[in-house]
Amino acid sequence: MSGLQLLWFILIAVLFIGFFFLEGFDYGVGMATRFLVKNEEERDQVIETIGPVWDGNEVWLLTAGGAMFASFPEWYATLFSGYYIILFLILVGLIIRGVSFEFREKMETAKSRNFWNWTLFIGSILPPFLFGLMFTSMVRGMPLAADKGIYASFGDYVNLFSVVGGVAVTLICFLHGLNYIRLKTEGSVRERAQKLSKRLYPVLFVGLVVFAVLVYLETDFIQARPVSSLAILAGIVLCACLSAYGTWKDKELLSFLTTGFVLAGVVVLIFNGLFPRVMISSLGSSTDLLIKNASSTPYTLSLMSKIAFTILPFVLAYQAWSYYIFGKRIGLGKGGAYSHDG
Repeated sequence: MSGLQLLWFILIAVLFIGFFFLEGFDYGVGMATRFLVKNEEERDQVIETIGPVWDGNEVWLLTAGGAMFASFPEWYATLFSGYYIILFLILVGLIIRGVSFEFREKMETAKSRNFWNWTLFIGSILPPFLFGLMFTSMVRGMPLAADKGIYASFGDYVNLFSVVGGVAVTLICFLHGLNYIRLKTEGSVRERAQKLSKRLYPVLFVGLVVFAVLVYLETDFIQARPVSSLAILAGIVLCACLSAYGTWKDKELLSFLTTGFVLAGVVVLIFNGLFPRVMISSLGSSTDLLIKNASSTPYTLSLMSKIAFTILPFVLAYQAWSYYIFGKRIGLGKGGAYSHDG
């Protein structure tokens, strides 16, 4: 395995971390439009918290997919062909979510607006659940043959471990979204988000314990990398505890950052357990897909590195500037008009 191959394996992990950290609270805000708000004005207030940034956050997923295609074409081909239906459903969720933001604003009747409110909710809950389902089934091992094709049955995709993984990622995204709403709003919506978060943290802790047990039983992560895997699991639990502490003590920034770190920790756990593989075969280690035999040529990786490290600082600076510009709290003003107080 060359240094460039390792570099791009790490960079793809970083891109997925960025995606789940940023898009995770977008999904949570979308879920909150059904579980938190009491009327259409509050729904508008909640949606406005992510209005200027949600599409920029999704770019991280497109970049991760593009980077995987260019740097590890064998990995991309195996993953996307083996998980075709799940990825298609994720794409459907992303599309209906994206158009819902636009269409609900243009509807003239309450009934049609409510329809697009529901599609926004479905499009917000579907992708995180399916991403959790996909990644946990992937690290459990799929029937990967010597021709690098996945010949799986329904039970390989949907089982206890993958369903728990899907529910866990969805729940963490919801909490991440509630913490973002606390950070970005004022008034009754913010107070209700804090109360709902307090009720959800015990569920999260139970889910994390179940997830950790299943990681031990269903994967070789603990056996193959006991120190790093246990350290990452401990870090995930610590961040979850700090997030709960921030909720009870009304430290909203601490809660928001640490739920993001929980999502980041799950991604790190997956990539740490995968290494030096990119796909795990349930048929035996001889058919595992490895970093060293799934990547592009050294010339391609070298060229990609030069382009990435030239453009990346500008992209990060632009996104940071966007969050700074739209960083004020959003309140519900008189007559349904929104005030933006610092």
